Amino acid sequence: MQLDISKDSLHVYEALASETRIQILNLLSQSSMNIKELAHALHMSSAIITRHIHQLENAKLIRTEKIPGKSGIQKISKLVVDKIEITFPTTIYPNFKMRSLELPVGHYTDYNVTPTCGLASSKDFIGHVDEPKYFMDARRMDAQIIWFTQGYLEYKVPNPLQTGEQMELLEISFEIASEFPYSNNVWPSDITFYLNGHTLGTWTCPGNFSDIRGKYTPSWWEDANSQYGLFKTIRISKHGTHFDGEILSALALDDLDITAELLTFRIAVEKDAKNIGGTTIFGKGFGNHQKDMEFKFYYSEKC
Repeated sequence: MQLDISKDSLHVYEALASETRIQILNLLSQSSMNIKELAHALHMSSAIITRHIHQLENAKLIRTEKIPGKSGIQKISKLVVDKIEITFPTTIYPNFKMRSLELPVGHYTDYNVTPTCGLASSKDFIGHVDEPKYFMDARRMDAQIIWFTQGYLEYKVPNPLQTGEQMELLEISFEIASEFPYSNNVWPSDITFYLNGHTLGTWTCPGNFSDIRGKYTPSWWEDANSQYGLFKTIRISKHGTHFDGEILSALALDDLDITAELLTFRIAVEKDAKNIGGTTIFGKGFGNHQKDMEFKFYYSEKC
């Protein structure tokens, strides 16, 4: 689950702001339990536990299902989240001017992928899954989610800076996960990023997530399929390349042909990677962030 500092995430923070509810989450992390079992374990009444369960359900941290029991139908609660990330608002180099552009995930200019793989728009699959030839389908431009096990997608990005403007920082943001047939929250994948033919670095994505439905994932998409990714940001400055604030490599702006009219950005899972767990790239209409890949160009004006 991914949260931010906004009212939209407040119900989750409120659900976690209770010692009793934290104890319930710890118990459910070990096994699914019903109200009576939780009440007995915590030495509380069933009525009190029920109120706490409702708040955890509203926060989408747990799910309660009805199943047959010895004395009829019983409600069993289970944990559906195993990780929470919080994205804090940041201001990067506010003294620089900035231009940005969003690039739809289906607007790649080159590819080489192996199954499992596929593309989909917010309305339907594009072609047949696990057949790489459909990555050349004309409808690929409408893709809002793309996945593959090994290989790469490559994008051409127009450089918006004009004569007399000097790039100080390039920021690339996207929502991404690994790739697993259906989904697996623990499925590491080594994903490598390139810019203009230079290796920016490799990040190990922890999994492919379906513990809860993606905020913008369309209703026709099955619950068992990948629902959302992690929102990640690559920042390339004159001092190196960072991934979510952590150093990714020493590659700096001066090492790249950053003045070219077109920049080439590649996302790859290499055949010699330690963890070949594929990748899933989310655009508008899927996942938890209603945006495509975003490129922000921070610049100063030459005197």
